[in-house]
Amino acid sequence: MHTLTKGNPLKLVFFFTIPLLIGNVFQQLYSFMDTLIVGRTIGKAALAAVGATGSINFLIIGFAQGTTAGLSILTAQAYGARDYQKLRRSFGASIWISLAMTIVLTALSVTFTRPMLELMQTPPEIINDSVSFIRIIFMGIAASMAFNLLSNMMRALGDSRTPLIFLVIATIINIILELIFILGLHWGVAGAGIATVSAQVISALLCWFYIRKHIPLLVIRKEDLKFDWANIRHHIAVGLPMGFSMSIIAIGSVILQIMLNTLGTDAVAAYTAAGRIDQLATLPASSFGVTMATYAAQNLGAKEYGRIRKGVHQTLILNVAISAVLGALIIIFSKPLVNLFLGPNQPHVTALAQIYFKYNASMYWLLAILFTMRNLLQGLGHTLVPTVAGFFELMMRSFAGLFLVSRLGFTGASMANPLAWIGSVFVLVNVYFRTMKHIRQKQDEQAGKLEEVPNDDQG
Repeated sequence: MHTLTKGNPLKLVFFFTIPLLIGNVFQQLYSFMDTLIVGRTIGKAALAAVGATGSINFLIIGFAQGTTAGLSILTAQAYGARDYQKLRRSFGASIWISLAMTIVLTALSVTFTRPMLELMQTPPEIINDSVSFIRIIFMGIAASMAFNLLSNMMRALGDSRTPLIFLVIATIINIILELIFILGLHWGVAGAGIATVSAQVISALLCWFYIRKHIPLLVIRKEDLKFDWANIRHHIAVGLPMGFSMSIIAIGSVILQIMLNTLGTDAVAAYTAAGRIDQLATLPASSFGVTMATYAAQNLGAKEYGRIRKGVHQTLILNVAISAVLGALIIIFSKPLVNLFLGPNQPHVTALAQIYFKYNASMYWLLAILFTMRNLLQGLGHTLVPTVAGFFELMMRSFAGLFLVSRLGFTGASMANPLAWIGSVFVLVNVYFRTMKHIRQKQDEQAGKLEEVPNDDQG
C-alpha cells in the first residue's frame, strides 16, 4: 500500500494517476469495444440500439459507482489517520450498503428496462435490441458493484496499480468473448452484453482473491461485519450523496436522450460514436479528479493541510493543460476517429459527430476544473456540494434537451454537456475558494501550535 501524505505532491498525484488513467481507459474500452464491434459487424441500427441505452446505463451503474467511490473516502481517511480498526469497520459497513444497493438496483432496473426505454421514445426499429443489451447489463449489476467497491477500497489505501492489471485482463477477455458471441455464435447485441458482464465477474473475483492474499488490512473478520447502524448511517451519509450526484447528472442525460431519439437513428448513432470518443478523451481529467479525492482524504486524515493546498493547485494547472491539448487534437482528428465506428460510408453521421466535438472538445479544460474541484471537495467530506452541483448540471442539460434540441436540432444536443459543465463549476468554484480559505486557516493554526512548543520549553 502507498501513502499520499509524504513526498512531492505533484509527483505523487501524477504517478498515482497514471495506472488509474490506464485502468479507466480499459474500463471505458468495455463500452468502446461494444460500440466498435457492434457498429462495424452488425450495423448502424445495432450501434444506435446500444447507444440508446447509454443514459439509463449511466443512471443505474453511475449511481453504484458514485456511491462506492464515496464509501471509500471514509476508508482513505482512516488509512491516512493510521486507524486500522476503523478502516476495517469502514469496509464492513461498505459491504452491507453495497449488498443492499445491489438487490434493490437489480430488481428495479431489470423489471423496468422496457418501460424506461419506451418512456424515452427509443425508435421502434431499435428498441428490441436496446432491451436485449441493457437488461443483460443490469442483470450483472452485482459484478459491477463488487468490482467498483473492491477497486475503490484498494485505491483508498494507495494502490491504483493492481485494479489496472485486473481491468486489462478483463478487457481482453471482454473483446475475445464479444468476437466469439457476435461473429461466431451470432448472438447480436445480446452477445455484447453477455461478454461485458462475464468480464466484470472475472475482474471482481480477481480483486477479491488479491485482497485475501496480499492486503491484510482489507481482510474482513466477523467482528468487522457487525451490523453497526451508527457506522452504516455515517457511511450512507457520505456515499449516497455521491451516488445521487451521479444519478442527478444521469437524469439530465436521460432527458437529453429522449429528445435526441426524436431526431432519428443517424443522430443517435452520431451521438453514440462521438460520446464514446469523448469518454476516452476526458479520462485524464476524471482520473486526476479521482486521485485528488484519495489524496485529499488521506492528507485530511493525517492533518497535512499544507499538502492539500499545494497538491490541488498543482493538479489544477496540469489537468487543465492536458485537457486543453487533448481537446484540440480531438477536433483536428475528429473525422477519422468517428470513421473507426462506422467506416467512411456514413458521411451524414460523421458530419453530425464533428458538430458534437466542436462544442464539447473545445471545453475539456473546463471539465478538468470541474473534476478536480468536485473530487477534492468530496475527499474533504463536502458530500452535499457535489449533489447541488449535479442539480445545476441537470438543469442545464435539461434546458438543452427540452428547448435547444427542438430549435437547433443536433447542434442543441451538442451544446448540452458544455452548458452542464458551466452550471456545475459555477457552484463548485465558490465552495472551493471558501474551503481553501478554511484549509489555510487550519494550516496557520497548526503552524502556530508548533511554534509554541519550543517557547514553552524555554519558559
